[in-house]
Amino acid sequence: MLITTTLEGKIDIFGEDEYWLKLIGFFLGGTVLGVVCYIDDVKGIPSWAKLIAQIIAALIVVASGIKIEDISIPFTEGKIVIGGIASYIITVCWIVGITNAINLIDGLDGLSSGVTLISCLSLLMVFALNESPLIAIVLITALAGAIVGFLPFNFSPAKTFIGDTGSNFMGFSLAIISILGVAKTYTALVLIAPIIILGMPIFDTLFAIFRRLIKGKSIKAVFKPDKGHLHHKLMAKGYTQKQAVLIMYGITAILGMFAVILLESGIWKALSFALLIIAIIAIGYKDMVRLMGDDETEKIDKDHIRKQD
Repeated sequence: MLITTTLEGKIDIFGEDEYWLKLIGFFLGGTVLGVVCYIDDVKGIPSWAKLIAQIIAALIVVASGIKIEDISIPFTEGKIVIGGIASYIITVCWIVGITNAINLIDGLDGLSSGVTLISCLSLLMVFALNESPLIAIVLITALAGAIVGFLPFNFSPAKTFIGDTGSNFMGFSLAIISILGVAKTYTALVLIAPIIILGMPIFDTLFAIFRRLIKGKSIKAVFKPDKGHLHHKLMAKGYTQKQAVLIMYGITAILGMFAVILLESGIWKALSFALLIIAIIAIGYKDMVRLMGDDETEKIDKDHIRKQD
């Protein structure tokens, strides 16, 4: 046994839970993924090759002992205990899925790094409220701190770009730390908190997969980039790059707050918060449309007067 730290008997960093082995798996998997993504950034490699690297990195992590062993039943205190091959498959799918989710939203300056930072802060609150393992709190804080130093240079107009290496590592880290953070908790709702917090990139990725399958009518189409992501649609609506990024920051922050309220105060307060946000957005959108309409009318009137003169 190396160093053991306990809090009410629930936190054991390097003792019986062998977190030292899990950390080695985390860093080895991240190294494999980082090397492949670096090659992609420099020379470019096929998407399927990156997917294989992501799967290998995830398998290394799972082999080190990091895996999903419980699935909560939403809005109840029940859990479904899983094990064996199912546990490995679900964990690999989670890690690869979140890695790609963060990677795929990396389409605008500061978008993936900002969304990851907000997700880190939300997960940090969830972990703190549930007395999660200290190792998860330390890792999520370290990841957030690294992004805080990087984001000012990555935000539009970007001076430094994160590349596939950075976006893949952030998604990979979020996926693993979220597993570590819920591994020793006793509240079933905390098990779905990471899904809620990472809801925007998760659903954007799922929609991208279905969209590409429907349009391309083949598995190969999934690996072909398109302009159908949420940030593309926002810019197509007339928002600037900065506005689109800030809107997606806001969505991520709202989902994070919803998860924290759900965990701390229950479903009804969380739903009340959600309804309040929806009402504010609806009113704000209505006023914005009205103001835009007034501006357009004023422009038409000025053009009419100019023509009369």
